[in-house]
Amino acid sequence: MTAEQRVLVTRPAGQADSLMCSLRNAGFTPLHMPMLTIEAIDPLPGVQRQRVLDLDRYEHVIFVSANAARLGMACLGDYWPQLPQGQIYWAVGESTALCLEAEGLQVTRPASDMSSEGLLAMPGLADLRSQQVLIVKGEGGRKFLEQQLRERGAKVDSLECYRRSFAEHDAKACRDVIAMPELALILISSGEGLERLSGLLQPREHTNLARTTLLVPSPRVAQQASQLGWERVEQAENASDAAMLAAATTWRKTHLGETQH
Repeated sequence: MTAEQRVLVTRPAGQADSLMCSLRNAGFTPLHMPMLTIEAIDPLPGVQRQRVLDLDRYEHVIFVSANAARLGMACLGDYWPQLPQGQIYWAVGESTALCLEAEGLQVTRPASDMSSEGLLAMPGLADLRSQQVLIVKGEGGRKFLEQQLRERGAKVDSLECYRRSFAEHDAKACRDVIAMPELALILISSGEGLERLSGLLQPREHTNLARTTLLVPSPRVAQQASQLGWERVEQAENASDAAMLAAATTWRKTHLGETQH
C-alpha cells in the first residue's frame, strides 16, 4: 500500500460503509469525514401529511435519492400499510431503486445517467399533460426536476421528508485531515457536500489543495467544483458505489500506475 492511495469519503454517517469496504478491498486506504447530516422530518407539517394521505391521486411518484426512498417509504408506511394501486414509481439512481425494490415496489430508473436529467430523458415522462406527480425529496434542494415536469404539463407536488444540514466539525482538525500531503483523492457525493467541504477551507488551504483531486458524481457538481476553485476534478458516471469505485480505480491507473494488492 502506498500513502498516495489514501482517499477521503464524504458521504453522510451511516451511508459510507459499503463504499469504504469496496475501496479497501480495491487497495485504497479510505478515511471517512461526513460533510452532511440527514434528519427525518417528523412529524410532517400538515400540507406534507395531506400529500401522503392523497397518495392514491398521483399517477407518478418520483424518489430523488436513497434518503428519499428510505425515509419517504417510512412516511408512506405510517399512513398506507398497503400502498394504493396504479402508481408508477420512479428512482433517479440505482441505490434509490434498490431501496424501493426492497420494499416490494416495481421501479423505473435510468440505465446509466442517474440524475434528474437522465430521468427526464425517459419516454414515460415525456408527456405529462393532466397527470399528477409527487416528488419525494429532502427539504429545499434543486427545483430543476419540478420545473421541467411542469413544463411537460404535470401538476407537481413535493413530499419533503428529510432535511440536510452541514456536519459539525472542528474546522482546524478537519483542514488538517484534508490537507495531509498523502491525501490525493476526495470523493464527493453531492453538491451540498462539496459546498460544506469548500466552506471549511480557508483561502490559503484551498490554494494548497490544488494538488488534490476531487472525484464527483455528475457534470453539474464538476462545474460547481470548478467555480469554487478546485483545479483537479474527475467525474464518475454517477454517485453509486460501483461508479465511484470504478472512477477511483481508473484515476489510480492513470495517475499512480497499476499496483499489486
